[in-house]
Amino acid sequence: MNQNEKNPVLITQEDYNLLKPYFTGQNVNSNEMSLSAELSRAIIVKDEAFPPHAIRLNSRVWIAEENTGETMELSIVLPKYADIKQKKVSVLTPIAAALIGFRKGDSVKWQVPAGMKVFKIVEVLAP
Repeated sequence: MNQNEKNPVLITQEDYNLLKPYFTGQNVNSNEMSLSAELSRAIIVKDEAFPPHAIRLNSRVWIAEENTGETMELSIVLPKYADIKQKKVSVLTPIAAALIGFRKGDSVKWQVPAGMKVFKIVEVLAP
């Protein structure tokens, strides 16, 4: 079981529809760490029911890596809008896939290129 499964992933219907083309849906393993795995267990909610401090497409997010305390700011965007100079990170990257649907105050454990990391979501600004 993926460590993050205890935290439900929330997503708006609008975001789900935008992300669906990137979702394979084929044989998603519950231990897999990918956007497809996260979307396969997501709870879809109406825009007006989406919590204000939950992460969705185009949210500005501040996270802190729990071991080092290093913080970073990013916005999660569709791949065609990604621009690292503007801190816009594609939802297909490991860190963005890890964060989508979680909320301010949550800790998220995720495999990134540098290894397994735990991130605390410090702040979320709605798009």
